[in-house]
This record gives sequence, C-alpha cells and structure tokens, in this order.
Amino acid sequence: MKHPMVMPLALAACVAISTVPAAAEPFKCPRVGGDFVFGQEANVNSLDQMTSQTISTRNIAMNIFETLMTRDENNNPILDLAEAMTESPDHMTYTFKLRQGIKFHNGKPLTSADVAASFDRYARVAIERSNLSNVAGWDTPDAATFVIRMKKVQPTFLTVLSSFSQPIVVAPAEAKDDPQQQLRTIGTGPWQLVEFVPGSFVKLKRNPDYKPNTSFEERTGFGGYRQACFDTVTFRIVTETGARVAGLETGELHAVEDIPTRSLDALKKNANVTLIPLNNWWIQITYANVSAPPTDNLQFRQAVQAALNMDEIMDAATDGNYRLNVGFQYPNQPSYTDAGKETYDQRNAAKAKQLLAQAGYKGEPLVILTNKDYPAMYNAALVMSEQLKAVGINAQLKVVDWPTSVQMANRTTEGWNFFHTGWGTQPALGALATMNFFAPPSAVYKPAPGKDDPDLVAAWTDMNELPTAAERQAAFARMQKLILERAYVVPFGALTKVQATRANVAGFKPFRIPRMSNVWFTN
Repeated sequence: MKHPMVMPLALAACVAISTVPAAAEPFKCPRVGGDFVFGQEANVNSLDQMTSQTISTRNIAMNIFETLMTRDENNNPILDLAEAMTESPDHMTYTFKLRQGIKFHNGKPLTSADVAASFDRYARVAIERSNLSNVAGWDTPDAATFVIRMKKVQPTFLTVLSSFSQPIVVAPAEAKDDPQQQLRTIGTGPWQLVEFVPGSFVKLKRNPDYKPNTSFEERTGFGGYRQACFDTVTFRIVTETGARVAGLETGELHAVEDIPTRSLDALKKNANVTLIPLNNWWIQITYANVSAPPTDNLQFRQAVQAALNMDEIMDAATDGNYRLNVGFQYPNQPSYTDAGKETYDQRNAAKAKQLLAQAGYKGEPLVILTNKDYPAMYNAALVMSEQLKAVGINAQLKVVDWPTSVQMANRTTEGWNFFHTGWGTQPALGALATMNFFAPPSAVYKPAPGKDDPDLVAAWTDMNELPTAAERQAAFARMQKLILERAYVVPFGALTKVQATRANVAGFKPFRIPRMSNVWFTN
C-alpha cells in the first residue's frame, strides 16, 4: 500500500506535501449491498466530536466527518481533506490546498470558508480548544486555500492537528454557531446520517457523492482511499454483554465491539464467528475532582492512591484480561515512561490511614461516579470503593448511564469526587494526546477557573514547544510524574479487548475505532 503523504510525528523542518497520482488500481468493493449491524457497547451522548471526548461518539462520527489531516494505520499524520500542505521556512505558516470536487452530505461543495468556520467553532466550544492556543489565526485566500498562522513555532503542531482524539471535523459554514453537543450531522465522509435514536441505534447510509482520496489505493487509519460497500450501517446500542454475544451467534449482529473473557472459549469453536483481539485497548483510569471536598485535599488523594490494589481492580474489570501499567503510555510505545512509579499499586493500608489522619478526614462521603454501559468501568469502581472502605473512607457509588456520567464530569464539579473512564484513543495517538487532558481551560482534574497547576502548564508548554524530541519526551516524563505525585488521576492498568465479526464479513480490521469503509459481506 502506498502512503504518499505520510509524515513523521515530530516535524522540525520546512515541509511541502502534495498529492502523488496512484500507480496501482485503487480499492474496489468486491461485493456491494446489505445492512451491516454493529453491536456497540455504550450509549452515545452526541455526534458532535468537537464537544464530546467519548469513544462511543468517535465510533460513529468518524465515519461521517472528515478533517484536514488525520492519522494512518501506524498513527503517522497524513492529509485528508487537503491534497497538499506547505510549511513555511520559518515554521510560522501552514498552507493547505483542498481536494476538489468534495461535497457535503447536503450537496453543498466544500470550500475553505467551511474549514475556517469549523476552526472558528472549535476555538469557541471544543473541549480541547487548547490545541489552537499557539495559533494566531487563519485565512482563506481563495476557495481552495486555507492558511494557518502561528503565534510562535510549535514543532508538534501537525501532530496535534492530525489527532482524532477530538478532531476539528469540517462541517458546513452555516454550522459555525451550533451550540455544544449540537453540531448538525452533515459531513463529507463516505457515510451519512439517516436516523439517530439515543439509547437505541444510529443508522447511516452510503454517501452517493463521496469522493475518495485518490492519493491512496487503500484505506489507512481513518484516511486513505475509502469506499462504502454496504448500503447501510446500523450501530445498535447493546450495553448487555450477553446480548451482544447472543446477537453475534445468531447473526442478528454482524460485528460487536466487545466480547467478555468468559465467552471466548465457546466462540473460538464457532465457525461462523471471527475473533479480533486488540491489545492495549485502553488504560483503565479515574479522575479526581480537586474542586470538591474531600478530594480537594492532596493528602486525602494520596491516601486513596496508597490504599489501592491494582491487580484486584483490573482482574474484576476485565475477567483477568489485563496488564498492570504505570502511567499514560504502553510499554511498547517509544514515548513510554515509568516516571512516578512510586505512587502506583502501593497496597499500603497503614500509609493510607496515616495520610487520612494528616488530611483531617472525618468520614465525609467520597462519591465515585461510574456507569454500567462499560462493565469494566463499573467493576473497577466497585472494587475501588470496597478497598477504600477498608481503610476508613466513606466511599459511595453514583451509577448513571455513560453519557450522563461524561456530562457530569465535564460540566460540573458538584456531586462527584472520582470519575471512572478509560483512555484508549489518546494513548494510541501518543503522549501529546494524553497530556492534553490536563491542559487549560478544561483540565480533567477540575481546578477552579484560572487555578490550573502552573507546573503542569509549564510541562505541557515544553512538550509542545521545545525544539528536540528528547527535550519534549523529558517534559512528558516530568508531567506524568507531577500528575501521579499530586494524584490528579489514578491509572489502574491496561485492558485487552476482543472484538468479533461474523465469518461472512471481510475487510474489518482491528483499529482504535470501527471503520465501516472497505468492509463487505462475502455472501
């Protein structure tokens, strides 16, 4: 497979990238037609990727929307809606030439005005709008040209711009002022929205006007040459693990997002099912809310750290399908560091009780926010609460559905102290994507407005702006150590996930998000 526009993750020199005509025949669907039904494990709060950090949103929306840049199969930045990009010699200007003939799902031709409006909305409402903090502005010299001007040199800018953790999806310019969570679902991708029934299903259909990226012959990552082979794709929300397995076995579901460990042996014997293991699926993690007592007290948070037994938590979360993992990257990644390992998996009840006394803890409730859509999150929270009760903490579970828990954690500092989630897409995208969770103005540990930890802000700035990769990696290690020592979040370990398809499904390859293009029924 040819990758004519692949770039290294850390760009430090002048770059000019343009399309290269494909030398081989591009992908063509071996078979066209049918409704592909995907069993998704969690509810969807919105299809607005700018204002949702959930993988359940990404699963669907990334098949609908496209971006200027994305990542290839190996997480290298590549162009998507742009056919060429030039970085100026002083690294202060990026000029993108848009691919021609692209239309939105409503038939409107894509122009640079739509890109500019999408950047405007992202800068105003996106959770990760700090991605644009070093950007001075953007211009549209003509309908096919979009120019980004920097305030200062940022060697990592294209790495950030290509991230699909919370991407700058391109929507029609008239959507510029759409409120948070309410971006109209009109993209340029190979699939377009038919119907969205929250809690039930999302149905997509083939975009008849889709224009594939002819700089590639195949799909790669969430870019490349993509074709919609099915007539329709239905994301069915199936939160109960047994129902997902049963639907897969009967053929009611053609693919499922998660297979519980206890079902694997039986499914291995089923000739109608293909299992797809995905190692390092996510880092099981919980955030502390430092704006609410008792987690506003550092010694209390450190007491929580000291009390936890990560093997017990991860075994319950995954039925034994896990690895202990310090920090926010996986050991196989070049950016991995074990900085802060002294805080991890302490299993020290005496130390926890001593820290609770030093914190002046008097038995106030500790509210642990979780959900049952993702059993791994619920089980991790349940075991965590029991371990904390054992050292004298008045731990209480608050169980809501996944979208509600995310909205509570994002929008309020009241009614919860720890929020349970999983980092999957972000660790896969690299250190920058994970540490972006701690960047102002929306740091997950919920500091009061204007009270972000200055040491973290300085380390984050260094991660983005220091000139060499070695210096940026050292800044990441420093930032991870600070986060763990100050107990802003508690990582438990790395979860392995197993997906599955029916045997008559071809082209479905493991990736961070299910890709519905270049997938087809064999019969």
